[in-house]
Parts: sequence; structure tokens; C-alpha cells
Amino acid sequence: MKKSYILLHIAVILAGFTGIFGKLISLNEGLLVWYRVMFASIILFFILKLFKINERISFKDKFDIAKIGLLITIHWVFFYASIKYSNISIGVVCYCLTSFFTAIFKPIIDKTKIRLSELMLSALTLLGVSLIFHFDVSYRVGILLGIISAALAALYTILNERLVRKHNSLSINYYQMLGGTIGLGILLPVYLHFFPVERLFPEWKDFFYLILLSLFCTVGLYIAFAEALKKIPAFTVSLTFNLEPIYAIILAFLFFDERKEVNFAFYIGLIFIIISVVLQTIITTRAKS
Repeated sequence: MKKSYILLHIAVILAGFTGIFGKLISLNEGLLVWYRVMFASIILFFILKLFKINERISFKDKFDIAKIGLLITIHWVFFYASIKYSNISIGVVCYCLTSFFTAIFKPIIDKTKIRLSELMLSALTLLGVSLIFHFDVSYRVGILLGIISAALAALYTILNERLVRKHNSLSINYYQMLGGTIGLGILLPVYLHFFPVERLFPEWKDFFYLILLSLFCTVGLYIAFAEALKKIPAFTVSLTFNLEPIYAIILAFLFFDERKEVNFAFYIGLIFIIISVVLQTIITTRAKS
């Protein structure tokens, strides 16, 4: 059990590093994400062969998994665009809005009643982000991109929840990364037409960071997450992942000294977000009890 908890916290810390790599890699967000999913799909292919995981999945199911993979890929494009147009702290704080969009989208998709408690708690997060939104005009584009990113992440979480009940998690991840590689690859020429770049191929430094991002913060994170789920309840895992934005902000302050780029309103907004997470934790714990 102790080993599982260590793996879980390693996964959360690795998730916090994704934003750091987004800032370190000089490629634009479209190319960055395409190389990330391509390298991740190659790594996962060899992992599936190494562990001899050969799950039989129909072409229709593979196509459905790949479509959801394209959804998470587009989410990453908006997430990294948010970071590049603002900073890491802004990008990960906007990601906290995922719970707000989940509270709205899930009842619509599952055709169930909206939970008022979830909406109210998500409204606290929304208030926190709105405070951050007003603190610097130059960051508004980054915040808007981050909000779109959170909406896409919510859709991915809801749709992916159904997949994990039917198929092996590594197989799902492989076909999702493959779907993202092919789907974004088709869209890239159009994307690069509107957002032209000087170079298509990563420099050696970017290549090194991309390998680390794909190996540790995509494949490694996913494997650690799956291993932790074998011993630790999903509820505990999901609560622990609420620490990801906090870890990411701490890392951004340490590596990029971003505390100079934010002001008092940012911290007040962050407090509202933390309060919403704590209240949600208390309510869910009591419900589970």
C-alpha cells in the first residue's frame, strides 16, 4: 500500500511538470503536442509488445477511442497555448475549471439531474478564476485559452470514464495517443497556415525535453496512475490529483520565478479555488461515509 501511495504522488508531481515542459520547449503549441502524442504512442506500442498485451478491440471501438484521444490532444493544444500566451501559473489555475464544466456537462451527457452542491462549489472556482482574469489585461488571451482547455478536459474525463470499464487502460491510452497523432497531423497544415512557424523540427534541446515529456509526463504518469489504482480507491486518487495545480505553481515559482508576474488578486483567486477543493473533499468524504 505504501508503494502505491508513493507512485500516486509521483504521478501528481509528474503532472505538475507538464506545464514546466510547455514553457521550456520553444516549439509552438500545435507542434509541441503533436510530437508529444507521437512519441507517447511509439513508447506505448513497445510497452504493449513488451508486456504482451494483445487485447482484441473491434475497429469501431478503436475508432471511438481514437476520437476521444483527439479530444484530449486538442485540450493539450489549448492548455499549452494558454501557458505560452500567459504563464504556467495562469494555465494550471484555469485547468481547475474542469470541475465546473464537469458539473454542467455530465448531467447533460448522462441525462441526469444537475447537482446543486457541485455547481455552487464550481462557482467558487469560477469566482477565483474571474479574480485572476482581471488582474492583468495582457494575460486575458491566455486565460480564455485556458478556459477552453478546461472545458475540453471535462468532456474527455466524462467520455473516458466509460472506456475504462470496457478495455485495458494501456490499450486505451495507446489508441488515444495514436488517434491524437493522426488527427492532429491532418489538422496541422491548416493550423500552421494560420499560425506559421520558422521551423517544423525540434532542436536538440527541444527534442530532449519532448522525450522527457512523453516518457515521464505522459506514459510514466499514466502507468503510475494505473498502478496506484490497483491498491488505492479511485476516490482517494482523484482527491490527490487536486494537488496538481498547487505543485505546478510551486514549480513555476521555483524554475521561472513567476511570483514576480502575479499580484495580490492572483493569490485571492487561488484561495477561492483551494477552498472549493477542500469543501468538495469534505462533502464527498461524508457522502462516502
